[in-house]
Amino acid sequence: MRKIIDKDTKVVVQGVTGGEGRFHTSLMLKYGTRVVAGVTPGKGGQEVEGVPVYNKVEEAVSRNGANTSIIFVPAAFARSAILEAIDSGIKTIVAITDGIPQRDTIECMARARQKGDVIIVGPNCPGVIDPRIRVKVGIMPGNIFTPGTIGIASRSGTLTYEIAHYITESSMGQTICVGLGGDAIVGLDFIKLLEMFRDDPETKAVVLIGEIGGNAEELAAKYIEDTNYPKPVAAYIAGRMAPPGKRMGHAGAIVMGNAGTAESKIKAYAGAGVPVAEKPGDIPALLRQLLERNK
Repeated sequence: MRKIIDKDTKVVVQGVTGGEGRFHTSLMLKYGTRVVAGVTPGKGGQEVEGVPVYNKVEEAVSRNGANTSIIFVPAAFARSAILEAIDSGIKTIVAITDGIPQRDTIECMARARQKGDVIIVGPNCPGVIDPRIRVKVGIMPGNIFTPGTIGIASRSGTLTYEIAHYITESSMGQTICVGLGGDAIVGLDFIKLLEMFRDDPETKAVVLIGEIGGNAEELAAKYIEDTNYPKPVAAYIAGRMAPPGKRMGHAGAIVMGNAGTAESKIKAYAGAGVPVAEKPGDIPALLRQLLERNK
C-alpha cells in the first residue's frame, strides 16, 4: 500500500471558508503542510491564509497540483464534495466531517474502489500526521507528535492524541499516525494500515487503538496471526465498561449482544500475541517490552 501522505502531498481544503476549514488551514500551514488551494462553491477568487480559493476541485488540481483533499463540508453536502474530489483526480481524501449518512459513505467508497488508487481516510476522523516530514492533513494538535519509530492507527481521535503524548514523553516518538474514524463504515482500516507500517522501514512497532463495536479489531488480530506479522504490535481497547446496546460516542462504538465486545477483541488479540494495555499510559511500557523481545 502506498503512503497516505508524503513530501509531495499538496492539499486542497474543501470547505475552506467555513469556521473549521479556515481555522485548521491556518494550523496545517503553520505545521508545515503544503496547503495549495481551498474550495468553496461561489467563493472562488477569495483567499484564506494566503491560499487561493476556487469554486471547483478540478481548478485546484489543474492550477495548483493538488493531490490530497481534506473535507470540512457539512454532512448534507459531504457526499458531493468527496465524489467531486475523486472525479477530479485527488488520490487521498481525508473526511473530517461527522454525521455523513451511511448510504452516502457507501457510495463514496464504491466510487473510490472503481478508481482503484484512491485512499479515503474517515469519515468522522481526526486525519493523518507524519511528524518526520512535518505533514499534517487533519485536526490533531501537532505539538503532541514528535519524529520516532512507532506507527499509530486509531478508531478514536482523542485517544490518538493521548497515547501519542505518552509515546512522545517516553522518547520513542511516532512515524505515521492515522485516525481511522469512528463511523461504522470507514475507508482505511487496521489491516491496510498494518500493511503500510510493515513496508515502512522506520516503523519499528505499531499501536492499534480500538474500541467496542464492529469487528475491526478481530479482523486485525486474524491478519496479524495469519501473516505472522513481522513487527511488534500493542493495542488498547476503549469502552470496556460500556453497557450492551448503548452507543458510546461514535456511531461504530456500539455492542449488540456478544458482538463487538471488549472481551471478544481482547481474546482475539491475545490469540495473535498482541498485548492489550489496561490504561492508555501503559502503552509505552508494553512497546519497550515488545521491542526488547524483538531484537
